[in-house]
Amino acid sequence: MKQPSLSQLRAFAAVAEYLHFRDAAASIGMSQPALSGAVSALEEALGVQLLERTTRKVLLSPAGERLAVRTRAVLETVSELMEEAEAAQAPFTGVLRLGVIPTVAPYLLPTVLRLVHQCYPELDLQVHEEQTSSLLEGLAAGRLDLLLLAVPLGVPGVTELPLFDEDFVLVTPQGHPLAGRDDIPREALKELKLLLLDEGHCLRDQALDICREAGRTEGAPVTTTAAGLSTLVQLVAGGLGVTLLPRTAVKVETARNTALFTGCFTAPAPSRRVALAMRTGAARQAEFEELAHALRGAMKRLPVRVVGGGE
Repeated sequence: MKQPSLSQLRAFAAVAEYLHFRDAAASIGMSQPALSGAVSALEEALGVQLLERTTRKVLLSPAGERLAVRTRAVLETVSELMEEAEAAQAPFTGVLRLGVIPTVAPYLLPTVLRLVHQCYPELDLQVHEEQTSSLLEGLAAGRLDLLLLAVPLGVPGVTELPLFDEDFVLVTPQGHPLAGRDDIPREALKELKLLLLDEGHCLRDQALDICREAGRTEGAPVTTTAAGLSTLVQLVAGGLGVTLLPRTAVKVETARNTALFTGCFTAPAPSRRVALAMRTGAARQAEFEELAHALRGAMKRLPVRVVGGGE
């Protein structure tokens, strides 16, 4: 059995609909001889008679009636395929699966979602909040399309699109010697009772790196008791220690408790960089780069230092 062509299927579907060669030919822009030849070629390819031709009218054979239904379904599927391909060519349409780390999601998603709703209304944004290791696995496996997280990652096959740098601040309980100061030296971290997130959070690793750079020894007390920043700052408010927060999280996490105070480090303050990350050579690379550019503009109102794509 030969493989039928789409033009043969379209010709047969038109005849099945109009039961008239002239009207069928006109409906799909073919000549009558070409239409008749296409239907005959389809009958030969399938090995069945589809039409009963008389001098007065055209009728579908029993096989033709059954196959006409299948033919219409095939053509509809092909049409949907073409529509989907056309939509895929249009930027910022379809599904975008965005992975976000927990120490970024609550503080940046309002800005991200506002931008998407205003500028990319046809984009179906789906957000997944996970820790960095899980996000990278999802990106490599194709489960996620784009990540919003702290960098550098140093992962082969992943391209980073930097968005901004933000300083860390020290969060203390009321009455702490460093509460409210704007000239805290990094060396102050050497002996502080520091509260950190659970293992697996990149913010924990960043805070420990900052402490090591400040000269903190491995034996200095570090208490890890919190799975999220909200719990962490409440432990600080209760007098159990101090912690480090990125500037974007400060307003959200400290506004609920008047017992919390923040202090700023002397320049250069410890900081982190936040970026979008995609698979290197991703099919939607140009789209993701444009989104990164738009996000940099939208994030200028936040307490961050926006960085360009070339940095």
